[in-house]
Amino acid sequence: MYGDEATIRRILTELGDTWAVVGLSANRSRAAYGVAQTLQRFGKRIVPVHPKAETVHGERGYACLADVPFDVDVVDVFVNSALAGAVADEAVAKGAKAVWFQLGVIDEAAWARTRAAGLEMVMDRCPAIEIPRLR
Repeated sequence: MYGDEATIRRILTELGDTWAVVGLSANRSRAAYGVAQTLQRFGKRIVPVHPKAETVHGERGYACLADVPFDVDVVDVFVNSALAGAVADEAVAKGAKAVWFQLGVIDEAAWARTRAAGLEMVMDRCPAIEIPRLR
């Protein structure tokens, strides 16, 4: 497993409340939409990151992570595994504290690079499933 219980707890409760959700659009049928809503319900500020740069759940969107003009604590990745590694590298460059790859998103090389850069990381898990367990 990529992300033990202690790491999951640390990311969800200690590392900060600003979550960039990469792949989040206004499409209500996509998983990112509901997960972002759950994160908000648990007190997280979400930052939509999608090429369309749409406002979602009342938060202004940005076309890419580098365009976000403020610090983000966690980068939650809703892109396919082939693209996820590049997003993890962008998270490192952005100065994020953690990267979270959603269910089904797996890139072991990105895991190694991200951890080597000093960031916390969880892979193939969903924060909307994990966060209610911690309350």
